[in-house]
Amino acid sequence: MFVHRIESPGLAHWSYYVEDAGEAVVIDPRIDVAVYVDLARERGARIIAVVETHRNEDYVVGSVELETRTGADVRHADGGLDYGYGAPIEDRETIPFGSFALEALHTPGHTPGHMCYLIRDGKTPWMLFSGDLLFAGETGRVDLGPEGSAEEFATALHRSLHERVLPLGDHVLLWPAHGAGSACGSSIAGRSYTTIGMERALNPQLGLDERSFVRSAVEHSEAIGRPAYFDRMEDLNLGGHCFDERRALPLLQPEEVETCSDDGGLVVDTRDVECFLAAHVPGSLALPHAMLGVWAGWFIDPGTPIVLVSADLAHDATALARMGFDDVRGCLAGGMQRWETSGRPVASTHVIDTPGVCRRLDEDAILRVLDVRSTAEVEALGITGALEVPLPQLPDRLDELSEQDPIVIFCGSGRRSTIAASLLERNGRRTEVVLGGTHGWLSTRCPLREVAPA
Repeated sequence: MFVHRIESPGLAHWSYYVEDAGEAVVIDPRIDVAVYVDLARERGARIIAVVETHRNEDYVVGSVELETRTGADVRHADGGLDYGYGAPIEDRETIPFGSFALEALHTPGHTPGHMCYLIRDGKTPWMLFSGDLLFAGETGRVDLGPEGSAEEFATALHRSLHERVLPLGDHVLLWPAHGAGSACGSSIAGRSYTTIGMERALNPQLGLDERSFVRSAVEHSEAIGRPAYFDRMEDLNLGGHCFDERRALPLLQPEEVETCSDDGGLVVDTRDVECFLAAHVPGSLALPHAMLGVWAGWFIDPGTPIVLVSADLAHDATALARMGFDDVRGCLAGGMQRWETSGRPVASTHVIDTPGVCRRLDEDAILRVLDVRSTAEVEALGITGALEVPLPQLPDRLDELSEQDPIVIFCGSGRRSTIAASLLERNGRRTEVVLGGTHGWLSTRCPLREVAPA
C-alpha cells in the first residue's frame, strides 16, 4: 500500500493518491491534476477511480479533468445533487484497487451526503479519509446549507462522529481533507498526522455532549465567514470543470494592461509587500504570493478578468484557477520597471514603523488606527481606540472610515495591512501601513490592552 498526500498551499487543501499493486485511487483531487497523473506514471501505476467526499466549496475539484486524462471512473458523494458527471456512491459500497478496497461511509453533517472512505486490513479498520467531517483539532463547518439549517447539520455531524467514526477504533489513521489555515475550519490544529485516538484525546469538539457540540459547531462556523467565491465553486463542482495548468499565458504590454483595467479587469499584484508598497500599478489589488490562496476568494469578484503583476506567473495563475478564477489574461511584461519606463503613473503606499506611529498618536496627530487582525487576535491583544475590522469584512465596512482622516493600518506583520491598503486606495482613501506588529508598541494614548484568559 502506498499513500501520498498532495498539499495545496494557501487553501490548506489535502488530497490523496492511494495505490496498491499498480492500481490507484485519487480522493478529492484539485483542478490542476498533473501531480496525480505524473505520480502514477512515475510509479508505473494506473489511476482507476476518483472519489469525492462531498461537493467542495473552497476549491475546484479536478475529477472531470482526471477522468479525461486517465479514463478513471468518477464517483461523487451528495448523490441527491444534480451532478453533470460521474455517478453517485452509496453507503457501504466498495471500490476495489489492488488487494484492498475503499469502503464508503455515509457521514452527513458538513453536507447531507458527505462520505468518508475507509480502508480495512482484512476485517480490521485501518485508515479513514475523513473529508470535511473531522480534522486535527476541529470538526467541519456546518453553515453551508440552506439558511437556518446549521443546527440541523451540526446535529447530524455529531451523530456521524459518535455513531460511525469514533467506534472504528483509536488505532485508525485519519486523513482529513484540510490542514491548518483552511476556510473549512476555524481552529484546525497544526498536526500533520493524526489518528482517531489522538482526536479523541486532543480534539475539544469530541468531548462535548450533543447540545454543547451543536452550539459550538454553529458558532465556530459563523466565525469563519463565507467568501463570495464559494457560490461559484458549488456551481463549478456540480457541472464539472477542466483546466490545463500547463498552458502558456501571454506577457502583456503596459497599454494592454491599461485597456484590460479600463474594461473592468483587475490588476492583481502578487509580489512581496515591500515591492508593492514601493511601487505598483494604480488601482491594483495586493495579494502577496504566499497569501494568494488565502485571500483571493474574499476580494475578487467571480468572472472578473485578471492581469497579474507577478514573479511566478504559472504558480499564481494555477493558484487562482484552484478557486475558479481562471480568466487570467496574462502578466505585465517586464514587471513594474516596464510600467514605469512607459511613462505611466506609478502609485506607492507610505510605510511607518511601530515606534513612529506610537509617537504620532501620542503627539495627538489626527490619525485613525485600523486594525485588520482577526477577532481572536484582537481579543488576545488589542489596541485601545483602534477601529477593529477583520480583513474579510473591510469591503462592507468602508463607510466607517472617514474619507478625510489619514488611516494607519495595523496587523500582525504588515501583509494583511498591505492588502487592506490596496482595497482602501482603490476606494480613494489615504493610507499608511504599519510594519512590525505589536512589537515595540508604546503609545500612551492608544495602549495595548491584554484580555486576561478566562
